[in-house]
Amino acid sequence: MSIKKAMPTERNITRRQMLGAAITGATGIWAGTILRAGESRAGLPASAATADPRIRGPFPILSTPFTESGAVDFDVLANQARFVDWGGCAGMIWPQSGDSVDLLTNDEKLHGMEVLAETARGLRTALCLGVQGRDTAEMLVFAKHAEKLAPAAIISRPPDSGRTEDDLRQYWRALAAVAKRPVIIQTTGGVAYKGSPPSVALLIELAKEFPHFGYVKEEAGSIIARTRALLAARPPIRRVFSARGGLGWLYESHLGTEGLITERAVYADVLTRIWELQQSGSDPVALRDAYARFLLMTNLGDHLPGGGLRGFQLHLWKKRGVFKTLVSRQYGRGNAIPASPIFSELQLAKEEIAEIEFRFEALKPYLKPGSPRFGASTKSAS
Repeated sequence: MSIKKAMPTERNITRRQMLGAAITGATGIWAGTILRAGESRAGLPASAATADPRIRGPFPILSTPFTESGAVDFDVLANQARFVDWGGCAGMIWPQSGDSVDLLTNDEKLHGMEVLAETARGLRTALCLGVQGRDTAEMLVFAKHAEKLAPAAIISRPPDSGRTEDDLRQYWRALAAVAKRPVIIQTTGGVAYKGSPPSVALLIELAKEFPHFGYVKEEAGSIIARTRALLAARPPIRRVFSARGGLGWLYESHLGTEGLITERAVYADVLTRIWELQQSGSDPVALRDAYARFLLMTNLGDHLPGGGLRGFQLHLWKKRGVFKTLVSRQYGRGNAIPASPIFSELQLAKEEIAEIEFRFEALKPYLKPGSPRFGASTKSAS
């Protein structure tokens, strides 16, 4: 598979932005140490033990679309949001997957947030924006930008530079001082993160301290044991989401998780149907059948090129009328983040495409008929 290199693009936040964020970060850390549960910056009452009803159900992570030249296709990103809304999902998240957090420039991430915030104004699906960074200062640049766009929620993973539990505590306390809406904590970090996942005790501590915390995307370590412990701590824990591609979603939902966060947005209508069947409890046979067919589809990631989250699912994005290319950006050798984008077009053999089509056919009983209507083009990034 040939690799094409794009023109270098600016990845750095300006000196002025970083200085301002560093000052804000220091202020936020100080503020976080004195805030009490009754002094929520989220505008919630002091007794807010219950979760925001919008932050529940399938919240698929959008897969970043690219043009043939390796640029982010913001028009398709907006259409992907419309597709997820058409599919009925409660929410959607971006940027959060590795390709969008690590392999986009800061300007691309900021502009993509703006595109999705504008698109989401006409949708029922709740928008959740990802805010994370190499350190607190960088995270706060994205958090402050997200706050201006007023999404339904924010999600944040550990900082790349974090190493200790206290690093994570101070990082998320700084976020708590800026955020005014529900904050979901993802318990795993990116490829550059070398620390341990946040302990259950820390997640509970933050949930007690900040009424807009207590939402967790659990996918670290001994997942079932951690999930049980988090669920036993409701309240102050407000919502626990399954993750890991949905591979344990059914069992974890029986334990008490209340939704799914994963890069499976191409199955938005199927995820919605599975969720509805979980909630109603009216047809366990259909629930088992729908979930088994979903797993049959996602299992292909173990066999086809490109991995389990993007990979062959790019073919399905094109099949469903959303994506225009099968292009992805790539990490460098040893999962290093390249100085300038490296991208390639996924190549699938005829027999591989045939297998994708064969398995996708099984999902038909749970696919929504028809197709979404897409709006006008978005403005390109400046």
